[in-house]
Amino acid sequence: MTAREKHLVELVDDGGHVLGETTVATAHQPPGRLHRAFSVLLVDPRGRILLQQRAAVKTRFPLRWANACCGHPLPGQSLVEAANRRLAEELGVEPVDLTEVGVYVYYAEDPDTGRVEFEYDHVLRADVPADLPVRPDPDEVATLRWVDPHELEQELDADPRAYAPWLGGVVNRLLRPARPAVDAARAGAPADEVPERSGGG
Repeated sequence: MTAREKHLVELVDDGGHVLGETTVATAHQPPGRLHRAFSVLLVDPRGRILLQQRAAVKTRFPLRWANACCGHPLPGQSLVEAANRRLAEELGVEPVDLTEVGVYVYYAEDPDTGRVEFEYDHVLRADVPADLPVRPDPDEVATLRWVDPHELEQELDADPRAYAPWLGGVVNRLLRPARPAVDAARAGAPADEVPERSGGG
């Protein structure tokens, strides 16, 4: 077990309200416990997003392609602080300005490791320069590539098992950002934060 598996995460309900806390390892044991997470999308000036192939030693979905980085805020920690911490740890990226573009609730079982993802996932976007310096940690990342998100959607349909099961929902939030619930309520429209569930792939 890695040290990070012992970190605490926030347990939440379907609306994102805090119910308690547990360790990363416990939250990802079957049948899984819904907890707060984040997925970061780094977008270059051409609109491409950075993908990482998860390292072979990852405990969940190793060697699958995923977004720039993912993680869990510690209980009470801000999403931006937690996400910038993981960007530094995984990619060696300096702090970036992050904007939340939606929430994606999903459930996925890893057929190879037996672990479970059951996450209330805040999707965060940062616009970055074309020459963004990256120094990926080989214990976290096997390789990196930039890809057009519209082309990626087609690839996800053609070969879903090459990708982390949450990636489709995360990219969907980027291309079709949700209106903040408070703004939608003011406008008299239903909030566009309806959780989605996705099976493992």
